[in-house]
Order: sequence, then structure tokens, then C-alpha cells
Amino acid sequence: MAFNINLFKGNMTLGGARPSLFQVNISNPVNGLSDIKVPFMVRAASIPASILTPVPIKYFGREIKFAGSRTFQEWNVTILNDEDFIIRNGIEEWSNAINSHEGNLRSLGSASPLLYKSSAQVTQFSKTGVPLRVYNFVGVFPQDISPIELSWENSDAIEDFNVTFAYDYWEVSGGVTGDAGGN
Repeated sequence: MAFNINLFKGNMTLGGARPSLFQVNISNPVNGLSDIKVPFMVRAASIPASILTPVPIKYFGREIKFAGSRTFQEWNVTILNDEDFIIRNGIEEWSNAINSHEGNLRSLGSASPLLYKSSAQVTQFSKTGVPLRVYNFVGVFPQDISPIELSWENSDAIEDFNVTFAYDYWEVSGGVTGDAGGN
């Protein structure tokens, strides 16, 4: 049965999900001017991992694993840079409001994480444009903003940069494939 192409085709009834059919939304709590442009300029992202960390216990020399806590790895996006630098500027302002470059201070009027953490979504679409799944990131903030590499050799390209976001957790909502994660 393993080498039966007709069984494989029969199980791929909708032709497979495409990695290029996605959209990202990020709510910037410090400078929301770029929020409307983000869905058009994020050229790469990921559906988040789901990790349950095992708790190993030794019993008579044999290791047995029990399910431990859930962990959430950082979320990376790649953003195209337009000459207005609106998205880059907004994310830099967000990062600087969390911890300023010169003063080493939070400038949001309070130390509360409620003021600098926000939300983001990545939506996976079907080939007909129907949202399949919406992953909601809760408690998002920029952790790392990559450099923009410049070079005289690279004249026929558009700049891009990566942002690594930390977040508290994710959950799935909407879409036609059902809900998962959350509670």
C-alpha cells in the first residue's frame, strides 16, 4: 500500500495547503501608523510550534517521560522595507518605548506589560481565498530587530529585515479547519 499513487492522490483531496497563501497582522501599541501596511509587507512568517516539554523521571535505571509544561518559542517574521521606513520605524519606536537606547528606561508611563504587549495574527488561506486557520499571538512584543544589509552589489532587490517577537501564548480561532489551542 505504501507505493500506491492513487491512494496518495485520494487522500490529498484539496490539493495541499500552500505556504505562500498567508497574511500577518501586528498591532503596534506605541505607533499604530504601520498596522495597515503590515499585511502587505510581511513576506515570510510561520505558523507557531507547539511544544510540550517532557519531564524525565528515572525508575530502576529506565527513563520514563511525563508531559510537562508548554513552552512557546519566539516567532519570526520577515518584512519588506519601503522607502518610508514606516514599519521599521514603528517597530523601533515600540522597542525603544520598552527600553530606551540612551536612558535604559521604559517610556510608556508605567512599567506595566499591559502597555507594551500586544497581539498579532497569522492567517493561512485556501487556494480559493477562504481563511483556513487564524493563529492569534497573545502578549506580543519585539525582541530582536535585525539589521538591514546594504551593499553596492545588490542593486536589483528590495530591502527586508527580520523581527523576532516574544509572546505569551497562541490560540487558533476562525477558519474552516476548527479551533485548537487556547484555554
